[in-house]
Amino acid sequence: MNFQGKAIKYGDNVDTDVIIPARYLNTSDKKELASHCMEDIDKEFVKKVQTGDVMVAGDNFGCGSSREHAPIAIKESGISVVIAKSFARIFYRNAINIGLAIVECSEAVDGISEGDCIQVNLDEGVISNQTTGKSFQTQPFPPFIQKIIQNGGLVESIKKGDIK
Repeated sequence: MNFQGKAIKYGDNVDTDVIIPARYLNTSDKKELASHCMEDIDKEFVKKVQTGDVMVAGDNFGCGSSREHAPIAIKESGISVVIAKSFARIFYRNAINIGLAIVECSEAVDGISEGDCIQVNLDEGVISNQTTGKSFQTQPFPPFIQKIIQNGGLVESIKKGDIK
């Protein structure tokens, strides 16, 4: 599985209340959630994000409440993969459950700047910064998790019979 896009970068401790503010949790419409993604930390996010872009962040990304709305809003906004130094445990699992690709790699985060062109190969665990020419190695997901992401989430994987 390969992804490529422009880096949109954030710092440490980006919590779920910033990813999708609680005032928008009265809807389950994915497009509506995406239209408010990151607005309390980056008013320009929804205007600048393009399908395939890569979100890059520091430590403890997705801390806060355990809402699935946060990874749903990110995925629906067009982000193909999130690279962070570390993820909050519940966000990490929620992201996989809804089919959002996520990767932990401190070196990559430190080596990526806003706007860099990033390529991620989940099969090999390689993150390449096409702008600087630097590459970073991370642990690839096991095949069953890659299958969940390919299928668009855990529920879709179960429907397809890939997970029993």
